[in-house]
Amino acid sequence: MTFRAPDPATAEVAPPVRPGRPEIVAGLLAFTAAGAVAVLFGRLGLDPVVYGLVLAAWSGLAALVGFAVAVLVRIRSLSAFGVRRTTWRWMLVGAGVGVIALVLKGLVNYAVIALTGLDSDPQGMYYDAAGGGVLPLILTMLFLAVLTPIGEEFLFRGVLANALLRYGPVVGVLGSSVVFALFHGVNIVLPSALVVGLAAAEVMRRSGSIWPAVAVHSVNNLALPLLVFFTGTAGPG
Repeated sequence: MTFRAPDPATAEVAPPVRPGRPEIVAGLLAFTAAGAVAVLFGRLGLDPVVYGLVLAAWSGLAALVGFAVAVLVRIRSLSAFGVRRTTWRWMLVGAGVGVIALVLKGLVNYAVIALTGLDSDPQGMYYDAAGGGVLPLILTMLFLAVLTPIGEEFLFRGVLANALLRYGPVVGVLGSSVVFALFHGVNIVLPSALVVGLAAAEVMRRSGSIWPAVAVHSVNNLALPLLVFFTGTAGPG
């Protein structure tokens, strides 16, 4: 009896392994629980600069906790969450898309403020941290432009967007971006988060890797400490 390898032309192609509902629920619940700890920081009477630094770091750490829980649920393969190698070309594309998203969200914010009069920025503590001196500025850059993008992209794009992409690109990109924006609260930050989420999710979908999405997010988050550095502004509102 002889055995022949299956013909690639007729062999069934296995669907890609994707996270699903268990990973979404576990990841977002863990993120919410870890994020709730930040409420305690506000009751410690911390110096505004220290408080801003703690929150800047915690936003990324809480998201990484959510991602770790999601990974441990059942799949446990990082590549299933888009954590795989990419090319420098895609990283440059991610950075370029990040710049476009930065400009677009600025226009959106301007329109929202003009229409609603809302200009109070709930992220004012980050401006306090970035304006606290050289070391706090450097730490704010690291926390907001490195740690937070990695944590939030791993969770919201790696877990959520990848899970929703099983229902098509519109559901995957738009759905994950709306959830991402809502987790920032119903405030002036929501439209900005939606724009960044859409850009990051689409870049991840097209590249097949989470890292270009991290680049999109990093470019946008880096704008805050750089704004403080170059202008000394304390942020809107």
